[in-house]
Amino acid sequence: MKKLTLYCLMILLCCCSACRQKTTEENTFKVSDIHNPQTADGMSDKANKNMPAITFETTTYDFGDVVQGEKLTYAFKFKNTGKSNLIIYSSEATCGCTTSTPPKAPIRPGESGEITVTFDSQSQNGKVTKRILVAANTYPSENILTITANVSKLK
Repeated sequence: MKKLTLYCLMILLCCCSACRQKTTEENTFKVSDIHNPQTADGMSDKANKNMPAITFETTTYDFGDVVQGEKLTYAFKFKNTGKSNLIIYSSEATCGCTTSTPPKAPIRPGESGEITVTFDSQSQNGKVTKRILVAANTYPSENILTITANVSKLK
């Protein structure tokens, strides 16, 4: 009986060891498996040419003179000029008075999209500049959009 128990225990340990090894191998990846635009310097020219590319019509917009309290909106238009789907991970503004809404769906090569930016001038005064950091699966992986306004109090 002791031999049978020992034998069963050995089989169980061997099987578990093989399962752990297989699971570990499945979960292990090499750096070359990752397609990360932030490390694209090490990629081949062919791989760089196949990446998505975001091209904005403009990266700056001036709302001009505005009265304090106004909520202003502008849509930054862009096109995927690359060769694979463009995915915008996030677009974050430098302050809470500015929000942005990127497209949720991937943008196919040749297609266009827009990032809508809303600026609330309620707590602002004078010349203001706000930046929106756009992170995408492009190289470089980050782009900066800038809005400006000259906010004055209602007299």
